[in-house]
Amino acid sequence: MSATLPANMDTATSTMQGAESGSKPPTHVQRAPWADRLFAAAAQSAAWITLALLFGIIVSLVIGAWPAIREFGLGFLVSTDWDPVEDKYGGLVMIYGTLMTSFIALLIAVPVSFGIALFLTELSPGWLRRPLGVAIELLAAVPSIVYGMWGLLVFGPILATYVQMPMQAAFGDVPVIGALLTGPPVGIGILSAGIILAIMVIPFIASVMRDVFEVTPPLLKESAYGLGATTWEVVWKVVLPYTKSGVVGGIMLGLGRALGETMAVTFVIGNVSQFNGASLFEAANSITAAIANEFAEAAPSMHQPALMYLGLVLFFITFCVLAFSKILLARLRRNEGSRT
Repeated sequence: MSATLPANMDTATSTMQGAESGSKPPTHVQRAPWADRLFAAAAQSAAWITLALLFGIIVSLVIGAWPAIREFGLGFLVSTDWDPVEDKYGGLVMIYGTLMTSFIALLIAVPVSFGIALFLTELSPGWLRRPLGVAIELLAAVPSIVYGMWGLLVFGPILATYVQMPMQAAFGDVPVIGALLTGPPVGIGILSAGIILAIMVIPFIASVMRDVFEVTPPLLKESAYGLGATTWEVVWKVVLPYTKSGVVGGIMLGLGRALGETMAVTFVIGNVSQFNGASLFEAANSITAAIANEFAEAAPSMHQPALMYLGLVLFFITFCVLAFSKILLARLRRNEGSRT
């Protein structure tokens, strides 16, 4: 005890002298540079593995589709022929069905999702906000095949009886609108597939919009309310300018989900690979539905490469959508949070 005390006193005295002279007290932080290097190497490896997988998918698609690319070229994209018997293939019908159903889905889902997010963040009472938000998020957990079966067995007959038939009776003779309403009112087709896709992507878009709306600083909204702004003016002039990049990101997330959906679309789109006009009630086909229906029985001659070609086209469409969203987000981010 007597030997330890002078040593402690000397240490305290040296520490006080160091403090008086302006020098920092000695620190004894144990560092592990090898752990930092290991973590950095693991993170970098994960990034490179992701890029390698992406490159491998592209290469495998190109190799699998190369016979069809060499045989049909870019004419595959504008041809409506799909005849496995004659070994003639064109992907325009599937490309049109994919883009049209995704467009209808966004046309319905974006306003509905915006209304849901607006209600949950600005108008909903406290006791309803959390249960309703959880219920909407649970819709995203429903398997796509359940949506497809429900669309075929329940929603399709309702659509045919209460929407398609009345619309054909009311607008069937109108020159332009009537052309979009031709076809048998059986509840399957492009319109039915688009509505089912809209129901599927609404939870994703609404959840993202709600989260980004909640990120808006309360001080900005309270200031706008204090100046006499209405709820709509606060959302339109304060919340949206502050969070528009997140809103666009949520919409693009929903679009990517709609483009890649398979089973739900397969149940309700009709799976017809011939072009029967631009009617919303006509049965059609999509890229994902064609691959799911025909790949297992495709002959290795030209049928299988044609399906691989369709997969490559879908990959290119998705890549273009993501690239466009990145460019748009980069331009919006410059003014995000600034006064408009």
